[in-house]
Amino acid sequence: MVQKTFFVTGGAGFIGSAVVRELINHSNHKVVNVDKLTYAGNLESLSSIEQNPRYTFIHADIGDPVAMQKALSDHEPDIVMHLAAESHVDRSIDGPAEFIQTNIVGTCVLLEAVRNYWNSLKEWAPDRAEAFRFHHISTDEVYGDLPHPDEFTGDELPLFTETTAYAPSSPYSASKASSDHLVRAWQRTYGLPTLVTNCSNNYGPYHFPEKLIPLMILNALAGKPLPVYGDGKQIRDWLYVEDHARALILVAQNGDIGDTYNIGGHNEKQNIEVVHTLCDTLQKLVPQKESYRDLITYVTDRPGHDVRYAIDAGKIERELGWKPQETFETGLRKTVQWYLDNEEWWKRVQNGSYQGERLGISK
Repeated sequence: MVQKTFFVTGGAGFIGSAVVRELINHSNHKVVNVDKLTYAGNLESLSSIEQNPRYTFIHADIGDPVAMQKALSDHEPDIVMHLAAESHVDRSIDGPAEFIQTNIVGTCVLLEAVRNYWNSLKEWAPDRAEAFRFHHISTDEVYGDLPHPDEFTGDELPLFTETTAYAPSSPYSASKASSDHLVRAWQRTYGLPTLVTNCSNNYGPYHFPEKLIPLMILNALAGKPLPVYGDGKQIRDWLYVEDHARALILVAQNGDIGDTYNIGGHNEKQNIEVVHTLCDTLQKLVPQKESYRDLITYVTDRPGHDVRYAIDAGKIERELGWKPQETFETGLRKTVQWYLDNEEWWKRVQNGSYQGERLGISK
């Protein structure tokens, strides 16, 4: 395999760190990880590979044009994988400006730095410029939401496809939709070789505990209430993060320029089903006298909460041969076991800026 250099933005985040670990552990490629290290960026998620000679970390902001130009010229990547983003819906409700700055302005700055680098590459290494790729990683939330089975009267419930119209609901999803449009515009206007992927809800090891699954695990272990928004019937498609990392690397290397690929886990679950399964899994692994389900507490729903997301991942399977390796049940058990085995990691995370409080309550 020809060695390439992957330039990964947001590589200390949840999905980004999974991509970096996958590249270092299962290929001969070099990885340059560029991360601002906000509250959700954690270099401890990369401690297993940080001494590898093929790995380099750069502490920088994608919104800093000088830093981005220097990082690109210093390391001369073959593939840029753009995962750096503010990503939590509730935080975007509380403070949308940071999402606009990072996800939209930051993406624009990065695109311009990459375009300048790619243009220079065409002059001194045309073969490498021909093979160059910019892969933008996005979310299924840009599509808005889908009908809930309880309210659907048609023959077959619809799924998100690569041609579904954008209809974002939250400041977070609107900022990601904007960044998707920028990436496609840079491809059409400037010819920059870009790809876009939109994924469903990720879960797995090293997940920051403001998200549903890790928050429920850690609250349950601490005997705290398990807050379920509204009636808990909102539906999400769940994707194990290591399956996602493999798909992203595959698209970055083999996807068609200008194309979009939806990545999903084929695991539609109501939020309350997820919480029940977590409680039952914990009861088997860490049995206690009282049921963990007794901790479930229904709370006021999130403003503008989408009722259902569901990905049609048929295209990436047909064209690139990717399918998830984990079922929801096997992936969830692995996730719970990881949190049980890595208390030191998540306790240090909890000692920082996030203590499990409710975010995103619109005033």
